[in-house]
Amino acid sequence: MTTNSASARYEGFGKNGMGAISTRSGVLSDQPYGFGTRFEGQPGTNPEELIAAAHAACFTMATSFALASAGHSDGTLETDCVVTLDKEDAGFKVTKSALSLTATIPGISEEDFARIADDAKANCPISKLLNCEVTLEKSLAG
Repeated sequence: MTTNSASARYEGFGKNGMGAISTRSGVLSDQPYGFGTRFEGQPGTNPEELIAAAHAACFTMATSFALASAGHSDGTLETDCVVTLDKEDAGFKVTKSALSLTATIPGISEEDFARIADDAKANCPISKLLNCEVTLEKSLAG
């Protein structure tokens, strides 16, 4: 079993509050977040951006390991992820996580690439965690 941790602090309440996010590794240390960073494009991060980063990273690593298991040893994977936050009743809900994968993998067919990427999406721990629509657009470059 592997565990990781992060913490969040929020001072003040509602739109006037401001918080900071930190991770155990120190990669994020008192990174600012609040209403302005989440809904108004102000500098800082927000939960959905962090979910998108986690999903892109997890899916890319899952695809890498699936490709290695299929006998591929060289190439490049680039994944973008867009997480959608929609208003729902009295609150909000993450309704979609859209992955866009571009890969350069010598010697792989389109069919094998599509099968491996789809399997990686289905088995990615973050894809499994998200209770929303997860879509995948695949592109095999040169």
